Amino acid sequence: QVQLAESGGGSVQSGGSLRLSCVGSGFTYNYVTWAWFRQVQGKGREGVAAIDKDGDTRYADSVTGRFTISQDNAKKTVYLEMNNLRPEDTAIYFCAAAGPGKLLSRLLLSVEYPYWGQGTQVSVSS
Repeated sequence: QVQLAESGGGSVQSGGSLRLSCVGSGFTYNYVTWAWFRQVQGKGREGVAAIDKDGDTRYADSVTGRFTISQDNAKKTVYLEMNNLRPEDTAIYFCAAAGPGKLLSRLLLSVEYPYWGQGTQVSVSS
């Protein structure tokens, strides 16, 4: 049974930084496609960043240049470095995982990911 556990959320002021981590366990494949999504109450889940087994990445336009996704395959861990945070980045951030072989163009689509963490709150004040 695959389990994902996020950590690193919190409250910061505008312009600050946070680093989210997500550790996975129970995978039956050697390589994982990872993604971070976020959700604001009353809105749908938005793809923020994703990375495949080759290290290719995709970012939402709203975070490009500010957020960086990385992975440690040996530890089955994915990270999201968030810099220059803005109040509009406030949301619950979810880690998601899937097997390898995803199309790069689909990496930010929630339907591609069968496994999800519980979420961690990120709050940015102005």
